[in-house]
Parts: sequence; structure tokens; C-alpha cells
Amino acid sequence: MRDRSVVLPAGALLLLLPVMMAGPLTGDGIPAGMWSPVATFSILGFDPATGEVGGAVQSRVFSVGNGVLWAEAGVGAAATQAIVDVSYGPQALQLLKAKHPPDKIIELILGADTDPDPARWSKQGRQFAVINAAGEYAAHTGPKATPWAGHKGGRHCTAQGNILAGEDVVNGMVQAFENTAGHLSLRLLAALEAGQKAGGDKRGMQSAAMLIVKKDGGVWLHNDVVLRLQVDDNPEPIQELRRLVEKAVKQVRRGKQAAGEGVSVR
Repeated sequence: MRDRSVVLPAGALLLLLPVMMAGPLTGDGIPAGMWSPVATFSILGFDPATGEVGGAVQSRVFSVGNGVLWAEAGVGAAATQAIVDVSYGPQALQLLKAKHPPDKIIELILGADTDPDPARWSKQGRQFAVINAAGEYAAHTGPKATPWAGHKGGRHCTAQGNILAGEDVVNGMVQAFENTAGHLSLRLLAALEAGQKAGGDKRGMQSAAMLIVKKDGGVWLHNDVVLRLQVDDNPEPIQELRRLVEKAVKQVRRGKQAAGEGVSVR
């Protein structure tokens, strides 16, 4: 299924590489010396009324905002997680620039993955989603992603996750995104809150992040980042993210009023 997209300013790519080293054997079955999977739930969403696209993520890893979201204004975005290959992010953006549809991008990236460490970091455990600047999307969950793992598409959004309490997590995220009014940031935040309410990451909470972009949509000159927020280490990361989002939305409202645009942030 396809839908709407996530975007970041040109050249402003978010690269995330959580490197939490494991012990002799982690609870996720990853041998010593390897990284813990980016076990998380994320959502990519698009607002057709404003043209803004973005994503949000929560996980029981430190600084998940440094390993999941990639985006570029006018191009689209990607979320890379689970047994993550971070190169999927820049690959997705390059393929979006070449005008490939998201479902084809999934196929091309998986086909190009040589699976260099199948025993410890298997290609079969990758999970990622891609959304373009027109709001079309596609997602993939590998058969070896740690359960529960899966994805769910909705109207202008796609939610995906692994090591979750169950399918209700992604279902609740999509429902919350579709049924919440207001600025895109508030809808993405509602999705995270719904996912956590449904059980979220089975291991708990630690960090969260959000990114929304649009060409020249940010503060100051030539800034495509409407909003970029990270909560790197907090026992209630989604709650803290809400505080930051609400503050950011007020700032955007003030900026529009000062510019005399006459268009309020919904």
C-alpha cells in the first residue's frame, strides 16, 4: 500500500546509528560484540493541506533519533530500524530523487543488500519504510525481525515496529494519526502515545524523536526543517516530547502571525 511522505531540508540528513554494545548474549539473541537491534515503533506521515511531511519514533535505546529518520525536502523520507543497515537511509533518498516509487525502492534496496554478516546481523531482520514527497509510501518487515514485528499503512501514514507488545501497537498508531486534528506534529505525537498505550516496545521506554520538513518551511532563511526534536534519555520520553512539540507549535504560530500570513497552525 502507498500513502504520503516525510521530508527533510536539502542536505540535512538524519543519520542514526545506535551502538549499544551487547553483553555475552543480549535478550534479543545478538552475540557479544554486536549492536542491539533498533527495536522501536515509528510513523511517517503527510499533511496534504500544508505539504508538510515528517516522522516520529520511540524506543528503549539511547538516542533513537540518531538512527531511524532520514529525509530531504522535496524528496521524501525513510525510517530504518530493527536489524538495521543505516545505508538504507541515503540509498532511499537517492532512489527517491531518481523518481522511483516507494515500493520499487524497497525492492531495489533489498536486492542490493549483500547481507555481509548473516549469522549475527541478518538482512532478513531489516525493517524500513519509505515515503515520497507526494505522500506515496511502502514498508518492509523482514521475517527475522524480532517479534512482534510488522507494519500498517493508513491514510497519509505508515507505522512500523519490532519487539512490540503486539499488532495493536501499529494499528493504534494509524488510527490515532487519522483521527487527530491539528498540526502534523500533534498527529504524529498522538500516534506515538497510542502506540505506547497499546504496549509499545516490550522492553520499555528511553528515547523519542520527531522530524517534520517542507521546502523553506522552517524558521530563518532557507531552512527546510519545520521541526526537529530529540529526547535522548528520559524515563518518559513521549511525555517530554509532547512538552517540546507544544512549545514548538506555539513558536510556529507566533512566526506565522509575525509574518502576517493569516494562516494559523491547525
